[in-house]
Amino acid sequence: MNAAHEDADELRAINNCDEHGRQQNIRACNFRYAGRLSNENARTLTTLHEKFALQVTNSLEVYLGASLQFKLVSLEQKPIQDYIAEVAPSSYVLPCALDVMESNFLMEMDALLVYPIIDLLLGGTGTAAAAARELTEIDEQIMESVAVLVVKEAERSWKSLNLSLTPGRCIKPTAIPHIFPVNEKLVLLLFEMEVGGATGDLKLVLPTSFVGFLLRHLKAAQSQKMSAVRAYSSPNLRERLLDCKFKVSADIPRMRAQVKDLTRLRAGTILRMNSPVMNAGRLTVEDAEIFESIPVRSGKMKAAQLTIRSVEPAIAKE
Repeated sequence: MNAAHEDADELRAINNCDEHGRQQNIRACNFRYAGRLSNENARTLTTLHEKFALQVTNSLEVYLGASLQFKLVSLEQKPIQDYIAEVAPSSYVLPCALDVMESNFLMEMDALLVYPIIDLLLGGTGTAAAAARELTEIDEQIMESVAVLVVKEAERSWKSLNLSLTPGRCIKPTAIPHIFPVNEKLVLLLFEMEVGGATGDLKLVLPTSFVGFLLRHLKAAQSQKMSAVRAYSSPNLRERLLDCKFKVSADIPRMRAQVKDLTRLRAGTILRMNSPVMNAGRLTVEDAEIFESIPVRSGKMKAAQLTIRSVEPAIAKE
């Protein structure tokens, strides 16, 4: 029995090695978690679509002529069957073709939001309907312009893909299975919208394959931006100091004058400094003596001719 166990262990060890004899790292796969978004990718998508929500808010307020609230509430990933089971029969569902791949995404809006929007477009005050009802073809036609506006803002937010989004015709929720493959996982971006006293949800429903494509391009664009920043490296300390300004003074040190002479000073008075004119002065920078200097003239300007470098000032120690 022990020999059989040893043979089995040896066989497993051989199977875990590749053809070159290197040990392979083999782990069990849980297919329930395959393809899930990482926390980093979820944060990237959240940041991107929070900006999208602001853009949609500004555009809709201008277009509808009324104030509204529109914000990202959550990001969720789920199988298509679970999503279809949650869609209300009266929801406004618009498929939109993605030209970068043979796929579509959906925009789903609660019917409670559709009625005040239609009322605003027809010149009303945005009155909400008393109860949700199934949308008519006229309702869907009126909503086309609003749907196109939201889709254009999505295209603007995903500009790194250089894609063109083509809105389709409004469909019934029962037709959603014809839009996505049966085994497709979807990423749901849930937005809360408040308009005309009504509050409801607007969802962007994206196939996971497209989300992966979007994230790859976002990371590539960010990498190119960081490379461009590194190409223009910041100047070193020496180069930055060249543009700094310091107080420079050329004077004669250790000169004395009596107080009574100073009190008699008037405009035109000559003050005797009791120092020969051939004595060297000094050039100081921020009160630190750098050179000995002699007063001279440069054209019509006074100047100081530097002679001897002064002794380096000692650094004060605590």
